[in-house]
Amino acid sequence: SLTGSPVTLKILQNWVPRVSHYFDKEHYTYVGHQIVIQESIEHFGAVVWPGALALSQYLESNQEQFNLKDKKVLEIGAGTGLLSIVACILGAHVTATDLPEVLENLSYNISRNTQNMNMNKPEVRKLVWGEGLNEDFPVSTYHYDFILATDVVYHHAALDPLLATMVYFCKPGTVLLWANKFRFSTDYEFLEKLSNIFNTTILAEFPESNVKLLKATVREN
Repeated sequence: SLTGSPVTLKILQNWVPRVSHYFDKEHYTYVGHQIVIQESIEHFGAVVWPGALALSQYLESNQEQFNLKDKKVLEIGAGTGLLSIVACILGAHVTATDLPEVLENLSYNISRNTQNMNMNKPEVRKLVWGEGLNEDFPVSTYHYDFILATDVVYHHAALDPLLATMVYFCKPGTVLLWANKFRFSTDYEFLEKLSNIFNTTILAEFPESNVKLLKATVREN
């Protein structure tokens, strides 16, 4: 069940005015750092969606509540890498994952924005939801403090594998932070399934962009 009353927020326009000859590069500022993101119109995952902006902003503003310093963080569906970069700036050991066709642009953005900073170097890995989890991320080796996911739920056929992936990585003590633009009935159905499995709280809502930010943790027996 959903507990707590969410705070209502606006997604701040953290874009930096710039002169650029590239239509596909966006500039953002989080945690005092300018982040340059190269987007791609070829893949859904290579565009910055509002959920990534919302969760990046929330983590920046709530560092005491969600302290990422030296924590192990896994982002599923990392897309352009904006959120993973923000998590790195906040001190986390980040593994950013996505489909194989998205990894080149993801790796480029993460490398470009973290190479000259004194921080934990992020890892970029392939992760197809629901596939090869035991082989690629064996439980005996991989344990994450935080799972981050933004705009991973929309009108697609991989919602059950996505849920299975969240369940696989969420162990006792793990916090799942999921921000999503809610557009379709399938989004609410996924939220209901998630709430049936985890302790789920809506932390914040961004009404003008229809984004909800949720925290989910494993239920204690």
